[in-house]
Amino acid sequence: MLEDRYALAHRLYPYARSQDQEAAQPVHHKAIVIGGGPVGMAAALELGLKEIEVLVLDDHEGVGQGSRAICFSKRCLEVAHRLGCADPMIEKGVEWSLGRVFHGDKEVFDFNLLPEEGHRFPAFINLQQPYFEKYVVERIRQAQDEGVPIEIRGRNKVTGIEQSEKKVTLRVATPDGDYSLTADWVIVADGASSPTRTMMGLGFEGKVFEDNFLIADVRMKADFPVERRFWFEPTFKGSGDSALLHKQPDGEWRIDFQIGWDIDRKKELKEENIRARLDAMLGPLGIDYEIVWTSIYTFQCRRMEKFRHGHVIFVGDSAHQVSPFGARGCNSGMQDVDNLGWKLKRVIDGQSPEHLLDTYDEERLVATDENILNSTRATDFITPKSKMSKIFRNAVLDLSEENDFARPFVNSGRLSVPATLDGSSLNTEDALPDAPARSRPGAVCPDAPLDGDFLLDRIGDRFAVLAIGVDVPDFEGDLDADRIVFSKGAVPLIDERYLGNVEQAVYLIRPDQHIAGRWPDWNVNTVREALDRAAGKVREA
Repeated sequence: MLEDRYALAHRLYPYARSQDQEAAQPVHHKAIVIGGGPVGMAAALELGLKEIEVLVLDDHEGVGQGSRAICFSKRCLEVAHRLGCADPMIEKGVEWSLGRVFHGDKEVFDFNLLPEEGHRFPAFINLQQPYFEKYVVERIRQAQDEGVPIEIRGRNKVTGIEQSEKKVTLRVATPDGDYSLTADWVIVADGASSPTRTMMGLGFEGKVFEDNFLIADVRMKADFPVERRFWFEPTFKGSGDSALLHKQPDGEWRIDFQIGWDIDRKKELKEENIRARLDAMLGPLGIDYEIVWTSIYTFQCRRMEKFRHGHVIFVGDSAHQVSPFGARGCNSGMQDVDNLGWKLKRVIDGQSPEHLLDTYDEERLVATDENILNSTRATDFITPKSKMSKIFRNAVLDLSEENDFARPFVNSGRLSVPATLDGSSLNTEDALPDAPARSRPGAVCPDAPLDGDFLLDRIGDRFAVLAIGVDVPDFEGDLDADRIVFSKGAVPLIDERYLGNVEQAVYLIRPDQHIAGRWPDWNVNTVREALDRAAGKVREA
């Protein structure tokens, strides 16, 4: 029998009748989040911690079943750490950075996603999605106890949405009947099928691939190393045309099997047929296992034309969807939240004009297209669409076993990295091109360890000026930014990651820790102009 593995985590926020349901007129809220998955809950936490009153409406009462997303990236963990919920994720999760690629029974090559030292977090952790959601909700509960203005309502299903110039009106169905709410801002995080997107008549364009993949979460005692293993044309015949293996917490392993095009889903999900595939892989190794959860998915690479529609803004899978290979789904959604939160806060507080929110579209659409491109390329390599494509694919795999030059062409799923926002209208032209490219305008700040904390902790979630080897005077009252100064040589890894071959540098860093500009010396007027641009106060003609 397949096990309901997360029953203990259900009903984290059970339905309770709210005072809003008693009101004669719709009660108004500053912000409402539709959808209580990991991205929706993270959005609520982000806004609440920024002192924006926020209400979450979820049609369930807690986390879902099944592992679904399992790979959470270093950048995702950095965002979770800023929100205060990364510690239990790290404690529970399985850390990894090494991957191995096989063709048949031969190892083609291995790769290390984070070979350098000096980072708080690993390249990835594997953690079943319900645990991720649970830890975010528990952090929300803690924040509520501290007075943070977040409310969660389970079994509150949004059934209608209308928008005027001044507000958004929602119709909500509950076990006690329907009621209405209004809000200044609505954040939509209700998943790839997004009922809200459908109600608004908005498209979701892209490509749906024909091949199908079977997920099997199994509990077993195995001495496989903690690494990502991917097989093209595995020798354990009967399992499929490709296979993927990941270790998860609780003695569980995620196994993905490529099972072909025209399949009978109901037949493939029968336990005896799932066991036949697993036995082909694990049986020769003498490994006993227990099936925990199974599902079938197809690759899909789709997105909305734009993510912002007036005061309704889409995040996560409701805005964009990519194939699971590469771990770009939830990780990308967390970057949506990271990009949107500080911009919405500034607009609500009157610190920036509303068109700053247009740059959420600008920047996250570019990031989404990059994810879709990488996901599509991975899909085409994993599932060749013609005999000639397969011959080419296998030739690349054969060459890669002995030749470094061929390895970049092997694509078993390019793994998620933070988007570098080259060309963003919020960037100031790079005035320090000889400094490391990894810290150019648009990039996420590289982290580095300090005494007792890390650089990203010091930077925080406000605008900041970071100076290395430059005497920057106290600019309090002149710039709305924090000031962080290091002498050259004080922290070698900061020198390496921000100076490289230059002698000194000044960086302007956004509240989402993306770099907005950099210069060889301090000039308050230059930095002020760059800060105004990064805050949306300078609009291109």
